[in-house]
Amino acid sequence: MTTVWIGIAAVAVVSLTIKAAGPAILGARELPRRARGVIALLAASLLAGLVVVDVIREFSWPLLAGVLAVGAARWRGAHELVAIVVGVAVAALLRLPQTLG
Repeated sequence: MTTVWIGIAAVAVVSLTIKAAGPAILGARELPRRARGVIALLAASLLAGLVVVDVIREFSWPLLAGVLAVGAARWRGAHELVAIVVGVAVAALLRLPQTLG
């Protein structure tokens, strides 16, 4: 798990460096609209990739069900925080028999 957090910190530093280097290199010129869109989504997509890798590495059915519950809640239009609480609740309820037994 510590490796994941080191990866997240590294991604954050690289993202910050890329975003800071852009204005320094381009000066007053603006990036093309498509490039701005890619840069805006880069950190989120890398973080999502790290989460997927972590879920696959430490696979458990309750964890997978929690992640799927978050996705389903977001798809149904739930706020991010509500979706996360739903995912945590689903994973916790599925792990409850393991902790009691």
